[in-house]
Amino acid sequence: MNKQEVLQLIVEKLTIDLDIAQRAAQTAYETATHEENIAENKYDTLGLEASYLAAGQARRVEEIRQSLVLYQKLSVTPFNGDKGIQSGDLITLENDQGIEQHLFLGPDAAGLKIPVGELIVTVITSRAPLGQTLLGKLPGDELEIVVNGTRQSFEVTRIV
Repeated sequence: MNKQEVLQLIVEKLTIDLDIAQRAAQTAYETATHEENIAENKYDTLGLEASYLAAGQARRVEEIRQSLVLYQKLSVTPFNGDKGIQSGDLITLENDQGIEQHLFLGPDAAGLKIPVGELIVTVITSRAPLGQTLLGKLPGDELEIVVNGTRQSFEVTRIV
């Protein structure tokens, strides 16, 4: 896996998501402002509900836009063993059962899943417990986190 390739795939996915969100926001706005949705009585709330949806969609568009800008400005550098894991690193973890998990530690868009060949890379940020725990780690380091009350152990097997 090449982290520049993963970064490019993240930018492409966010660009697609932004386009979809913009179209959804436009549709919600048009529904909210359509003359047929003007309230005729206090129980007619379709226009009000559509305006709430339009506002939520507009916020979502802005969130994606901000994430996209952060990733477009992100410059990835080779892994630095002196600093350990930092933002922009591509990490492979292995759990106790030998199952691998591939992560990209990025500035935003946590939870985004990016297919890279046969693998799925999940974007995490340093604001998440796992991201915080990973900062500064080196290959071979072990870590434990508690997720939903369950303790999970991982070994850092690869960092790019």
